[in-house]
Order: sequence, then C-alpha cells, then structure tokens
Amino acid sequence: MWRPRLGDSRTRSEECCEKRTSIRTVEEANVHREESMVVVRYIVADVGASIAFYRDRLGFNLDMNPAPGFAALSRDGLRLLINQSGFGGAGTAGGQPVPGGWNRFQIETDDLDRMVADCRAAGASFRGEVVQGQGGQQVILEDPSGNPVELFEPRKS
Repeated sequence: MWRPRLGDSRTRSEECCEKRTSIRTVEEANVHREESMVVVRYIVADVGASIAFYRDRLGFNLDMNPAPGFAALSRDGLRLLINQSGFGGAGTAGGQPVPGGWNRFQIETDDLDRMVADCRAAGASFRGEVVQGQGGQQVILEDPSGNPVELFEPRKS
C-alpha cells in the first residue's frame, strides 16, 4: 500500500508521474515499458505448440521460456503468459484451470482476410466465420489449446 513520506505533500499519482518523467537509463525505460504492459495469462495444453502459434502465426516475441510448462511472450503492449496446467503455480489458486472459455484479447489487423487465410493454411481452427459488425469485421481464432483470440479489422472510413 502506498503511503506518502513524512513531509511529502505529493499524491501517489504525482509521485508516479515524476518517476515516469525522470527515466534516464535504458534499464529504467525497460522497467517502465514492462510496467505499462497489459498482462494476460492463458492455460495451455502444450507450451511448445503455443509458443510456435503465437510467435509464428500472430507475430509475438518470445521473451522467456525458462521451463517446459511456462513461457512469456509480448506484442504491442501485451504480455502473454502461457502455463501448462500443473506446472509451477498454475492452478494452485481457485482450482485446476483448463484451456478454453470466451474471455479473449484482440489483435487488430489491416488485412483480416490475409491473416485468416495464413492461419487456415497453417492448420489453425476458428470459432465460426468472419462476421461484419458496426466497427469492422472480426473472427475468433483458437490457439492450439482452444483459447480464443479475436482478430479484428476496423471499418475503413
């Protein structure tokens, strides 16, 4: 819990802003970048297959793969942690997790048809077909464990 230091009248927000504007080294910049990323954890059946899927099909960077049951990837401000159920701490809080569900993150593209065709050619599975909505078109892609990833192309004005 944040508490102001004795004699310091700054709010937490002001102190945080001051820290952000006083970045002087590459290391400080990297820490700041990581702090500003959104982090999502997916439970997967096979970490190796998931790494290949996210890296090769969706353009994620592999940041770390220290153990067979865990990897961290990143793309455009999103840090994706993938855990195989039963490895490490995955599943120790709240029961035994399984892949799947409908919660998802979205990847925006300017050529959804090409992205879908490339993923299909690589053997990827989809939940239905591309649908047109008010803001553009989208489709739900499944990773190798059945976790959904929304691919979205905004409507061109």
